[in-house]
Amino acid sequence: MAETILVRVGGMDRPGITAGLMEVLAAEGVELYDVEQVVVRGRLTLGLLIGVPEGRSTIKSLLFHAWEAGFDIDFEVVEDAPPERGVDTVVTVIGPGVGPAAFGAVAAAIATAGGNIERISRLSRYPVVSYEIGVRGGDSGRIRTDLLAVAADHGVDVAVQPEGLARRAKRLVVLDVDSTLVQDEVIDLLAEEAGVEDEVKAVTARAMAGEIDFAEALEARVRRLAGLDELTLERVRRRIRLTPGARTFIRTLQRMGMKTAIVSGGFDVFVDRIAEELGVDRAVANTLEMEDGRLTGRIVGPVVDRARKAAILKEIAAAEGIPLEQVVAVGDGANDVEMLAVAGLGVAFNAKPAVRDVADTSVSVPYLDAILFLLGIRRADVDETEPVPVEGLPPV
Repeated sequence: MAETILVRVGGMDRPGITAGLMEVLAAEGVELYDVEQVVVRGRLTLGLLIGVPEGRSTIKSLLFHAWEAGFDIDFEVVEDAPPERGVDTVVTVIGPGVGPAAFGAVAAAIATAGGNIERISRLSRYPVVSYEIGVRGGDSGRIRTDLLAVAADHGVDVAVQPEGLARRAKRLVVLDVDSTLVQDEVIDLLAEEAGVEDEVKAVTARAMAGEIDFAEALEARVRRLAGLDELTLERVRRRIRLTPGARTFIRTLQRMGMKTAIVSGGFDVFVDRIAEELGVDRAVANTLEMEDGRLTGRIVGPVVDRARKAAILKEIAAAEGIPLEQVVAVGDGANDVEMLAVAGLGVAFNAKPAVRDVADTSVSVPYLDAILFLLGIRRADVDETEPVPVEGLPPV
């Protein structure tokens, strides 16, 4: 009859440790039930669950091998345990820094809700620190609620997602543009050029906070832009600033084979140029009417408001043959709420409180590529896909 033993191995990591152990175990004729390994700053922690046949000198052989190879090893006889259910929930923690107080509060919230942490892995150290925590059991609703309070208290972002194929099989990312893909509200830049900045900004703020109807507010603001010429529009184009991490975010998604789209309540004269520059697959925005090279102050066609944004997301997903649960939507304002709601994962990016309250999760750090960590992508994998700058040329 086999005895179940947990073997724990520690020491400085180097090639050949696992191979050597397996060679000893194979020679002893043991059964291998489970293996888990992690390396932190070059130090190895390896766990092996084995079944040792009666009469075998497996422990003596392993001790001798560890002495020869120069690593630490210990043993524990364990009782038969019920089959593990694996991880039910994934918690992602993101912040400028994640210290012991924040991490401890996250762990405490998980435990209080009845969850058990099965695994922890660091996803990134820059431009933000992020960890992925696999949780088994517990009340997922309570975990989510309690972790929202932890996030507010400790200045970190915490995302809670069910583990499963849907989380790891996202195929389409749809983004808002103003204050999401780019740092600016383009209509405010246009208002500066027209000399109506203050009144337009006031309407913009009320619309993005959901206080007034977006379409009505947009038409009122566009009327104030009448008379701006094409040279002015080009000047505004040059002022638009991409959000930090935007290029890395889009480029990484593309290299993973994911489709990208931008759906904006802004204007196609700017959005189309951004889409072309970044290589985004699809772009939809409002069209400004022009006559004799100047804006008329009117919009051509239906306004891309919150309902239309959600409809466009569905249309793009259907055209690409992608189920909605495999779609990620990212936005910041009230105009994005319905789009975030219909996507499999809705991310509020540096968003207004009303948007954070309804989104699946939120990111408040100023780096768009931090959203990659919500998808379980490690920074090391992102760096592998980034182009290497050519000497004498600026990085892309």
